Amino acid sequence: MKNLAYIAVLCTAISTILAVNPLSKEFIQSINDAQSTWKAGPNFAENVDMSYIRRLMGVHPHSKYHKPSIKTHQLDATAIPASFDARQEWPNCPTIREIRDQGSCGSCWAFGAVEAMSDRVCIHSKGSINVHVSADDLVSCCVTCGMGCNGGFPGAAWHYWVKTGIVSGGTYGSHQGCRPYEIAPCEHHVNGTRPPCTGDGNKTPSCKKVCEKGYNVPYNKDRNFGKEAYSISSDVQQIQKEIMTNGPVEGAFIVYADLLSYKSGVYQHVTGAELGGHAIRILGWGVEKNTPYWLIANSWNSDWGDNGIFKILRGKDHCGIESEIVAGLPPAQS
Repeated sequence: MKNLAYIAVLCTAISTILAVNPLSKEFIQSINDAQSTWKAGPNFAENVDMSYIRRLMGVHPHSKYHKPSIKTHQLDATAIPASFDARQEWPNCPTIREIRDQGSCGSCWAFGAVEAMSDRVCIHSKGSINVHVSADDLVSCCVTCGMGCNGGFPGAAWHYWVKTGIVSGGTYGSHQGCRPYEIAPCEHHVNGTRPPCTGDGNKTPSCKKVCEKGYNVPYNKDRNFGKEAYSISSDVQQIQKEIMTNGPVEGAFIVYADLLSYKSGVYQHVTGAELGGHAIRILGWGVEKNTPYWLIANSWNSDWGDNGIFKILRGKDHCGIESEIVAGLPPAQS
């Protein structure tokens, strides 16, 4: 009887935990009470449906099978600084400082790719070429990359850049480039001015191989091509060497419910269910209060986290952050 009573109490406790809304003040407070390396606070409104949030995690579980071959750097450990921020290293490349918005679409795999591609085109042209590589073109036209707004493979996106090319295109409503993003940003956050999210954003845009009206370069002439695509091993110094040599990289990791409420500090998973795989752009690294971190740009707009940025524990492959690094290079500029 005692065992049965214990089991009943345990089940009740588990049910209570599971019943707590991961966007609630109660859940956020439990995160802050449990640790001290990062602070949680309200980012998403409490009434946002978790099924909508799960759809934002657009890295397909089989993405590891689509990684390009590994590129290895010759290392000189003494040459790797204690901290590095691509925004400061290449101040003449404005895309590095931008935070895009994937809207109600599981296109993070495409956003992490085109953001880093855009950065690298600028970096390797020494600031002479600034282009927004189009997330819209990639997410809608790359049939080998996955399922568009329903998830994809980051590594395949970089292969596509090399083999097929991707046209230019800015953010929603910008009228920049050939194919600006078609999915409107929506307000899933606590404070903001965007329209409310409708939950129908898993519809992938059509692959239109034509530029928007008013853009005076033909689609086929506008394509931007990569020279090579590759992966970087999970070795921290290899990742650091790649970033400081060639620019921001795309990474993928497992998102847990507590990350939704990140505000500042160095994130380490505390509590909450696994929500899915998510792709991001890694800008650099550093140390905060003796805790090493990766500096990361997200694609949930600048209202989320620390103006769209977060830090995550470095060196422990935390949530798989070091296991799926992909990148590539644009053609050499004459």
